[in-house]
Amino acid sequence: MFSKIMTMKSTGACWEQADKMQDALESADAVIIGAGAGLSTSAGFTYSGERFQKYFSDFIEKYHFQNMYEGGFYPFDSMEEHWAYWSRYIYINRYMNMIKPVYEKLLSLVQDKDYFVLTTNVDHCFQKAGFDKKRLFYTQGDYGLFQCSEPCHNKTYDNKEVVREMVLAQGFQIDSREELIVPKGTEPKMVIPQKLVPRCPICGKTMWMNLRADATFVQDEGWYKAAECYETFLHRHKNMKVLFLELGTGMNTPGIIKYNFWKMVHEWESAVYGCINLNEAYAPEEIQKKSICINKDIGSVLEKL
Repeated sequence: MFSKIMTMKSTGACWEQADKMQDALESADAVIIGAGAGLSTSAGFTYSGERFQKYFSDFIEKYHFQNMYEGGFYPFDSMEEHWAYWSRYIYINRYMNMIKPVYEKLLSLVQDKDYFVLTTNVDHCFQKAGFDKKRLFYTQGDYGLFQCSEPCHNKTYDNKEVVREMVLAQGFQIDSREELIVPKGTEPKMVIPQKLVPRCPICGKTMWMNLRADATFVQDEGWYKAAECYETFLHRHKNMKVLFLELGTGMNTPGIIKYNFWKMVHEWESAVYGCINLNEAYAPEEIQKKSICINKDIGSVLEKL
């Protein structure tokens, strides 16, 4: 459907586009936010480098992982070691606070607008920043939910308390701000007690994260309700002036946000496509006149708006 793409790369062009984005935001009847991993990266949730080294130095030394994702797919010898790794992974990416207030800034820009959020992120940053839960659709799951690995039934379970127990059992500490503290002078354990390995309350098999990785992903009652709310929002605003604001999405799952946003902007007469993504902001030629693309860090652009 779409052919060539256009981008905006120079600094001057970027800030000129930011002024256009400001105008589009102010004049929109509604804002539909499509958010990917780049938004959380801008907020400081990186999966490699210093942050990875801080919480996973023992796993890095043993297995030579380059980033958190590598460890997430590694076939550990035991469930006790598997959940030692994953409990740290879940805790720091789901229950700890964001490092930079990017999500809070985004909320301040849209909170007086009729908005809805469609996101492939699973870190719950929108709700932690204060976004209305009824205006969020997490399409790919949530680090904060467990499901049966089979799965034998379509239900998910909050995991905060058991994940907290797992990281504490490894020797970590948690301060009053819910920050995970690396113990000084001692090495954390790389296993959890067998009794903490989460098991399905129905069939007894091991639990898993509610993340869309394969056909076992559970779409529970909350998922379907959020999907319905999103479809209703689209239907209600189809003939209005809508800003489709895409933030930090890449090409891992473009069919969820990017391609659908392009299609709707192309078909909806009064729709505008806005994209902010460091070095990855672009739009098809067919919607170029209705697009605002900014190739800069999301947080820095939001601060200017």
